[in-house]
Amino acid sequence: MTQLFKFDFSKQRSKSPESKQQSVDNKESAQPITTPTMFSAKRPITTNISSISSKLEMSDELFNEYRQYIYKASGIYFTDAKKYLLEGRIARRLAVNKLHTFEEYLQLLRSPNGRVEMNGLFEAITINETYFFRANQQFEALEKIIIPETISAKGNTFNPIYKIWVAASSTGEEAYTIAIIILEKLKNRYPQVQFQILASDINNAVLEQAREGVYKEYAIRNVPPYLLKKYFRFDGTSYHLVDEVKRMVKFSNINLYDSQQMRAVRGMDVIFCCNVLIYFDTTSKQQVVSYLYDSLNKNGYLFIGYSESLHGVSKAFHLIHLPKAMAYKKV
Repeated sequence: MTQLFKFDFSKQRSKSPESKQQSVDNKESAQPITTPTMFSAKRPITTNISSISSKLEMSDELFNEYRQYIYKASGIYFTDAKKYLLEGRIARRLAVNKLHTFEEYLQLLRSPNGRVEMNGLFEAITINETYFFRANQQFEALEKIIIPETISAKGNTFNPIYKIWVAASSTGEEAYTIAIIILEKLKNRYPQVQFQILASDINNAVLEQAREGVYKEYAIRNVPPYLLKKYFRFDGTSYHLVDEVKRMVKFSNINLYDSQQMRAVRGMDVIFCCNVLIYFDTTSKQQVVSYLYDSLNKNGYLFIGYSESLHGVSKAFHLIHLPKAMAYKKV
């Protein structure tokens, strides 16, 4: 199969959702929901979701149909205890599509136009909690141990390429943090190395925001002041990432549960897939982790979230204890 990701991303896809985290929010707001307008000057559309959802109730049979539909498409699994959450999230899409029942919306998803609306569904059921320099222990291990080790193993390769993949990258903070570390700490040390960073998500809305590289105070709160001054431009309300950093990261829509897409991602030296696996059931975890394993070079490293583990999921990796972090190595 042709490898899609040789880092020629001149053609980017547009809006589809499912994110950094292919994750399911545990909190459902009863407040009116305002459609995000970060990409448009249009007036936000405000809909009182609580008034809609309070009039609707999803039967157990219909909930199971939705659950299986979402699971088959993404690997995300809603337990019975999350039924109320799914109801509230889908109620948002009813309002957007001017529909009146959960049955009508499921019919829409299964219709010829369903693939387009699937983007809206995934945007509604996933969350994207991230910020710059969130996992400093992992980044320190990447900079001081893993990258030097892996580059050394490449030997005297002419213009070696070093590939890092941030899977489920959300709005880009994690990938851009790695780019800043490379520019600040590693580029001069390894001038012959071509560093390439792929950042992916299933949610095209967050990918679009990531490409813009514009962030609020919350996202940059952990950025050291000297780096903030060097790599961001403040316009009075938002922080704009400089082009030098943005050019280092290529964003693409990739569904971690899609075997065809995942088979096309190869030759990675390091993969970050943090705080994603906790939202899959065991079967989905095993499938996704096997894809990640195949995407790595031999002796490549996989980072997952601090609360996550591959115990009972995969025996293919070796767990490596680093000074302040842990990683899984393909041997």
